Amino acid sequence: MLFLLLAAVLAGCAAAPGIPNDQPILSDQTTNSDITAEEEIMEPPAEDTSIPSNPPIDYEPAWPDNTVTSFSGHLVNSCVPESLRDKATTLTASDGVHLSALVMGSGTKGVLLAHEQGYNICSFLDMGVELADHGYLVVIPEYRDHGASQSTGDTQPIDLDADAALGELARLGAERVFLAGASCGGSTAIIAGVRQELPIEGLIILSSPAQCGPHDALPGVKEITAPSLFVFSPGDYGGSIEKEVRQLYQASGAADKTLIVDKSGYHGTDMYHRGEEGEELRTGLISFIKAALD
Repeated sequence: MLFLLLAAVLAGCAAAPGIPNDQPILSDQTTNSDITAEEEIMEPPAEDTSIPSNPPIDYEPAWPDNTVTSFSGHLVNSCVPESLRDKATTLTASDGVHLSALVMGSGTKGVLLAHEQGYNICSFLDMGVELADHGYLVVIPEYRDHGASQSTGDTQPIDLDADAALGELARLGAERVFLAGASCGGSTAIIAGVRQELPIEGLIILSSPAQCGPHDALPGVKEITAPSLFVFSPGDYGGSIEKEVRQLYQASGAADKTLIVDKSGYHGTDMYHRGEEGEELRTGLISFIKAALD
């Protein structure tokens, strides 16, 4: 079973052998008795003063019908539960594009979770919450022209969005990072990861192409020597994704690397959201991250 294979990897068993092998594929004080029940519910949550906040910025979101405003004024995708919207922040990429992002947890161990194009910030939300609960600092960016991030009409520079997310991890105190991404989110996480200064402790790739449009992840993955996990499903995009993921796996500079074949037929995070063995895969991915960072 998939979980047993992941457990074996975590136990230090030998990595799966490579298989030789393109589809370029998002104030006045008042007493409690003076506050009505409705006001109590709507009262903004207390801010965590240990984490410096970014100011909210007014911009045109890509998907306005799916965008709401948090108590602190940040735009956030309506897919995010109300209880987590206070975790929303606004990042600004190096080209000036504004991004909605979630910052969860704290500490010096950072995790980047980068969603696939066409999806949104909630793709990795369940994993992000669990990792934050285990004591990691997690940033989930929503890529430009997706969800509550800025509408630009040009999705090509998404590597700059990954840069911005990694920069936020460093700003908030991360001293080392784990990179995880789905589809082109994984490709750009590799590219951005190797050009930032924090040590990379691990990598998870879910259905990521070696080349995503103008972005070539092969040079970057050769530089990543930390434990790495590559997951694909046969038949995804007519089999082209399998070829792409195998290229990344073969080019990987990691001595401890594993290639996982998921039988679900799904792409990216859908492998663990919708696949028959999805919960086992999700549990194994989280265990892999924890093992690399602890």
